[in-house]
Amino acid sequence: MSDTAKQSRADQGIVDVLVIGAGVTGIYQLHQAREAGFSVRLLEAGDGVGGTWFWNRYPEARFDSESYTYGYLFSKELWEEWEWSEHFAGQPEIERYFNHVVDRFGLREHIVFGAKVVSAVWDEPSGTWTVTAQDGTEHRARHVVAATGILSVPFVPEIEGHDTFRGEQHHTGRWPKTPVDFTGKRVAQIGTGSSGVQIVPAIADQVAHLTVYQKVADWLTPLNNRPITAEEQARLKADFESIRETLNTSPSGFLHQITMRSGLEDSPGQRQDFFEEKWNGPGFTKLSEHYYDMTTNTEVNDEWCAFIADKIRSIVKDPATAEKLIPKGHGYGGRRPPFGTGYYEAYNKPTVELVDLNETPITRITETGIETSAGHQEYDIVIWATGYDFGTGALNRLGVRGRAGLALEEHWAAGPSTYLGVTTAGFPNFWFPGGPHGALGNNPRYSGDQVEYVMDLLVHARENGHDVVEVTVEAEDEWTDLVNDSAGQSSFLRSSYFYGANIPGKPIRQLLNPTGRIKLQELIRESVGDGFPAFGFTKPQG
Repeated sequence: MSDTAKQSRADQGIVDVLVIGAGVTGIYQLHQAREAGFSVRLLEAGDGVGGTWFWNRYPEARFDSESYTYGYLFSKELWEEWEWSEHFAGQPEIERYFNHVVDRFGLREHIVFGAKVVSAVWDEPSGTWTVTAQDGTEHRARHVVAATGILSVPFVPEIEGHDTFRGEQHHTGRWPKTPVDFTGKRVAQIGTGSSGVQIVPAIADQVAHLTVYQKVADWLTPLNNRPITAEEQARLKADFESIRETLNTSPSGFLHQITMRSGLEDSPGQRQDFFEEKWNGPGFTKLSEHYYDMTTNTEVNDEWCAFIADKIRSIVKDPATAEKLIPKGHGYGGRRPPFGTGYYEAYNKPTVELVDLNETPITRITETGIETSAGHQEYDIVIWATGYDFGTGALNRLGVRGRAGLALEEHWAAGPSTYLGVTTAGFPNFWFPGGPHGALGNNPRYSGDQVEYVMDLLVHARENGHDVVEVTVEAEDEWTDLVNDSAGQSSFLRSSYFYGANIPGKPIRQLLNPTGRIKLQELIRESVGDGFPAFGFTKPQG
């Protein structure tokens, strides 16, 4: 596109690429589009960057992916100048990193903060989108990239009386910037997922009493975090190229290497030694460096679960509490495994109590506390660690209207249909890397693959004079069928939030791509190499 054409478009207030969301994916999309010479703008609902890591500032919020594998790989200079202090960084450091990236690469001037998007409407004659923020401001763009993330809409279950509680209420996904004072307070926490298990030990010594309401126990294992030593820092810098190559080609997006032997090839004693090694290893290595058949071989999985159950019983002094913390009905990998520090140990403190909601359900929230089938308990603070409307939640709330006014939420009423997890038919020039049907694994790595694919496609369209780009129904159906038909390859149960099962009334459909990142990359290469045959290229009608 000529400089004159770009200036003319700017005069009309139209940008080439408008990005929604300043999280890890949106920042990368903004940078890549700007580098490719597109005029750009990013709308962010909050007043800072980081997405999940801007909103999730609860006590001890931190990565459970290694810090250096979560960050960006597009700049060797960025890699060398930024030093993560811990293998699994905490939220304040993560937020500082994203602010550093935005300022380091001159992106802040292209970001509009406090701009929560309430509608995005496709205009057929002009071939543009009109995106409206909550304050009524309208933005026009040729292409809209909704980098809204899969974990960005907090979910609070509909419990009678929820709005009547007169104390403090906070969801982990919308934690206030001002620190919450737990000192001497009576606290209820509802939910024990990845965020819930981080909060419990962080506040256990501050509260007067903490009651944890658990719906489903998960196979939690230790995060085993520690500072990054000077020697490790030097090695990370020296090995940038090989680390980037590994992360860019890894099925999981980690530096981990799966153990290429069956658990049954080892003797029972060797398996116990191996399990002990995994228990003491960092984060996701319990899943990604385990026996290759741990999630598929019932005998191996059962033995690994029995090992963890014995660990729980050895840590938690009260046998009844220990049994409540041991999952029933699913093996390791049946749900997204959480990782924690001092979680089980917290239940040995006299101030911490566990309530099994299957035995003692909540009947209502009152002005002063929580009523269960066992009676009423008063609280000063209620923490909702109840997760998110995963995958499609944010996209379905953007007010997206495609061809002939088609509502995205209606198009996806029975579950998402996508092509490569980046776009959907009937919505030209609309992209959502990092959304539903992405790959399992380290999110920034697979969403980064998708961002790069979107950019290759937009550059191709520009170079060939194509203003309107839309995936064919046939290509979308083929990819969606592949994702849904492959659901059996995943170890995750349909009770997992990966299927939307945590949201009442939501269709139970596969929301992530079980075929994995390698298949996604393979199909991306095929599509790019063949000149994007899955897409139709047209001109605006006007």
